Amino acid sequence: MKPILSILLFAAITASAQDDVTNLKLKDYRPESVYKIPITKIEKAKFPAIDVHSHDFAKTDEDVDRWVRTMDSCGIEKSIILSGATGTRFDSICDKYSRYKNRFEIWCGFEIDGYKEAGWSDKAVAELERCVNKGARGVGELSDKGFGLRYKGGFGPHIDDPVMKPLLKKCAELGIPINIHVAEPIWMYLPMDSTNDGLMNGYKWKIDSTQQGILGHAALVKTLDNAVRENPKTIFIACHYANCEYDLSILGAMFDKYPNFYADGSARFGEVSPIPRYMAKFYEKYQDRLLYGTDNIPEFPMYEVTIRILETLDEHFYYYRFYHWPSHGFGLSDKILKKVYRENAKKVMK
Repeated sequence: MKPILSILLFAAITASAQDDVTNLKLKDYRPESVYKIPITKIEKAKFPAIDVHSHDFAKTDEDVDRWVRTMDSCGIEKSIILSGATGTRFDSICDKYSRYKNRFEIWCGFEIDGYKEAGWSDKAVAELERCVNKGARGVGELSDKGFGLRYKGGFGPHIDDPVMKPLLKKCAELGIPINIHVAEPIWMYLPMDSTNDGLMNGYKWKIDSTQQGILGHAALVKTLDNAVRENPKTIFIACHYANCEYDLSILGAMFDKYPNFYADGSARFGEVSPIPRYMAKFYEKYQDRLLYGTDNIPEFPMYEVTIRILETLDEHFYYYRFYHWPSHGFGLSDKILKKVYRENAKKVMK
């Protein structure tokens, strides 16, 4: 090959590589740590764990069997399936996992369809009781991202609406907790520009708070606060740290006020692992109110990274389902781990 041709070819390859990097999208960024620092090999959770926030991920009996094997290998004693379902759909989910009654709990939803009609609350309460008789041990995941509680017909009332009172009261009478999702991480509400440090996921799930009829972040958290305050005998679990991971003093203030209030950290390990020292102190202070949950596909790497974050002091490691920033471990004590993994869940489970 002639020298001039070699130079041109090298220049073309170099330019192409540079173009690839220049055009790299944030969603495709997959950094790998270059630091030669201690890495803790996680075999399984240090203590038996109850995953209080999972979903109906299994499609077949073989999937259920595989999930149980994965739980065994990771030290997960039980998974709570937040189906959010009622009627025949709830029944079918119960039946799917019935071979492993000691390994799974199925939680139902509220029958919100027809909530504007006379007599609706009586029908909804009756369906809740039916689901409990079928096997439901809690309610969830209820979800309100601004327009009201989501259900198959669209959006219903907010959790603090007076029409919800009979259902919330009945949960207390039945001794079953409610897992509820309000709002979204704060990045979804911020301007989608270069200053948004959660832009990768923020843009995908962005929320337009200017839409008519939608409640913003603070207003949604307030609906939860109202419901917990007005129903002191009902146990509430705010999933995802009530989406207050950007300012956990909001969540802490609710813990301070309401003994019937708990939270799980499911699907927010990526959001809080960049602030490990603060999180370790938060878990120390509220060790009796925080629960272990995942809300992700039940695969070994997912369990492994959540365990690593809670248990170790490892630094600067990545998990592809999290944001583009690195995670760091909280290094929680055995005393706290036992509560977060299992003891707190046992307090709120039927």
